[in-house]
Amino acid sequence: MILEELVSVSRHYPMVKALSNVSLKIKSNEVLLVTGHSGSGKSTLLNMMGILDIPTKGKMKLMGKPVPTSESERAKLRSEFMGFVFQDFGLIPSITAHDNIVLPTLFGGNTPQGRAGELAEMLGITKRMHHYPRQLSGGEKQRVAIARSLINDPKILFADEPTGNLDSKTGKSVMNLLRDLADQGKAVVIVSHNPEHKEYADRVIKMKDGEII
Repeated sequence: MILEELVSVSRHYPMVKALSNVSLKIKSNEVLLVTGHSGSGKSTLLNMMGILDIPTKGKMKLMGKPVPTSESERAKLRSEFMGFVFQDFGLIPSITAHDNIVLPTLFGGNTPQGRAGELAEMLGITKRMHHYPRQLSGGEKQRVAIARSLINDPKILFADEPTGNLDSKTGKSVMNLLRDLADQGKAVVIVSHNPEHKEYADRVIKMKDGEII
């Protein structure tokens, strides 16, 4: 099932063509890996797919409908359909793992009570829910971040260098988890320069100079 589609999308900034004529479909039950060197356009493409930005040219559709230009409308769509996992975890240090996980529910969504506990059990962090980020290992922080990204049950999960701050063993565990989420029906988009991630992907695209090559 096609969840999102980019059609001839370009994104230009003053003096820079960050993305040029990119067409791409994001499908459920699939891990899509986006690779490329620094400056290749990976981050700009992630911003487009995550509807954090809008194209200079081209069209984008989410769930078969045109993506609105209004930031407030796009923010609502992100909260309903998308989850984000970042390399630096993005946890708020002053609140517990549990409170970090449920944070997105404060901005909309109709999350069932108990979902945080279900996710914690699935991710093996039940005993760490009342710990603060400083008390967690890198792998535990990333699992908290993944739980937070899943709290509103998104259809598309974006992971930006999800193992960049993890050791090899923990990184493989996180990648296996992302693979499992795709097998359960979600679309998982991983942006990474790590060639080992290819073994987890159904599809790999490589970026260079703002284009898919």
